[in-house]
Amino acid sequence: MLLRMLEEASVLLWASLLVLAAPVSGPLAAIHKSVISVQPPWTTVFRGERVNLTCSGFHFFAQEKLQGYRWFSGKARPRETPGNTLEVRDSGQYRCQAPGSLPSNTVHLIFSSASLILQAPYSVFEGDELVLRCQKRGREKLAVVKYTWNRKIISGTDESFDLLIPKASLNNSGCYQCIGFLENAHVLRTSQTNIQIQELFSRPKLEVTDSQPIEGKPVNLSCRTQLPLERPDTRLHFAFFRDNGVMISNQSGSRDLQITAIWREDSGSYWCGAETVTGGIHKRSLPLQIDVQRIPVSGVLLETQPQEDQVVEGETLVLVCSVAKGTGNTTFSWHREDTRESLGQKSQRSQKAELEIPVIGESHAGRYYCTADNGYVLIQSQAVNVTVRSIPGIKRSLVAGGTTGGSLSILLAVALLFYCWHQRKPEMSLSQSLGPASRIPMAPLSTGDGFQGDIIRRPLTVGPPGPFNPMCPAPVELQQLYINVHPRERDLVYSEIQISQPGAEGEANTFRTSLENQHVSVVYSEVKTQL
Repeated sequence: MLLRMLEEASVLLWASLLVLAAPVSGPLAAIHKSVISVQPPWTTVFRGERVNLTCSGFHFFAQEKLQGYRWFSGKARPRETPGNTLEVRDSGQYRCQAPGSLPSNTVHLIFSSASLILQAPYSVFEGDELVLRCQKRGREKLAVVKYTWNRKIISGTDESFDLLIPKASLNNSGCYQCIGFLENAHVLRTSQTNIQIQELFSRPKLEVTDSQPIEGKPVNLSCRTQLPLERPDTRLHFAFFRDNGVMISNQSGSRDLQITAIWREDSGSYWCGAETVTGGIHKRSLPLQIDVQRIPVSGVLLETQPQEDQVVEGETLVLVCSVAKGTGNTTFSWHREDTRESLGQKSQRSQKAELEIPVIGESHAGRYYCTADNGYVLIQSQAVNVTVRSIPGIKRSLVAGGTTGGSLSILLAVALLFYCWHQRKPEMSLSQSLGPASRIPMAPLSTGDGFQGDIIRRPLTVGPPGPFNPMCPAPVELQQLYINVHPRERDLVYSEIQISQPGAEGEANTFRTSLENQHVSVVYSEVKTQL
């Protein structure tokens, strides 16, 4: 007993030295152990047979730490071998230690002298094929073999003496026994053999960087599990789920998942699953609750583009509503303070939104404000006073050319005629130049009786145009256009006035053209048209 305690203490001391010698970059390397395998793969054999033990290591440390493979067996002193294989013929508990690794787990071998033995593998992992063999020594053959599991008969056959479980699970662990029936009706029983099915990988555990993340921030999920030392190359696929089995990632070989931006509606219960590539073994983690935190809106501000005192009539006004803080889906709304009417509303995951008024007018002047709400509380901004400036002359010209254009044109034409005639030298009125008996009736608006009048043609003597009268037309000669009006008719209104440049007498006689002629003044045509 004392020697065994000393041996175990030496092993622990050696393990401690290995841990201290582990490099800083790989502290987890010290937990890896050597792995021992058995060939043939049975822990019980008949006495006189041989079993080969093979030791494998991971070589995380320098090879010079151990010169060879070390073997431990019961009370015997540790022995070293240059190779990794040891031939065993005696019962006992065996361990090995490969260079650069910690000692392996213990293998318990039994060399039996019984007539009937139950052979079981040294290690069985879930998903493996489990084979149990019932073997008899000697020439006499078995007629029938039965197996029991936890003292219950689970099979009986006359064809095969082996018990086969294609895919072992953790539930197949327990005490097994073999019962053999000889031809002479003699019954043989083996001792109870405890078989423990090992996990191929541990139950996954879901880890999260933050179980109460702020909305809009990234979150990393990790599905952690552990493979056994004997099966380091086992390939697994991972998947992540939320609530009632909603898959948020496809199966892949990566055990990590990054959610670039998580939102409040993503709150819920999360879990992950791990599965072998063949699909034989799958496990899921316990659920993990993730509650996404939303920041209420605050610091609501309304701004205008251009600024509120630089808005010009006819331009575009943009109302910009923003929040200093706030996450998630925010609803922005714009209003006029005097009417309380809603100008528009937008809902988006942003801290700023814009509303555009295409063509601004004087009626748009007033005070405006906006509101923001992301589900916690509605916050209103301070009101902004918008003043609309107009450009002088634009609106007047539009009105003059539209609703009252005809009347103003008439007044302007008449005033221009009177001004120009008044400025001629010598100054005289139209009636004075023609004489009291030479009034020129021209196309009266009222209907006449067809009186014939003489053609009256008398030039109007005026002075030459001066530099101070640029708006007045050149010297003109009035001509009678119609002769079917009685000379004594008074208060007639001229329906057409034509102006000609001064020239020969013959040119004046032929100056009866339409208003489209290039020598006809536009001002006088307006007078005719409006009348």
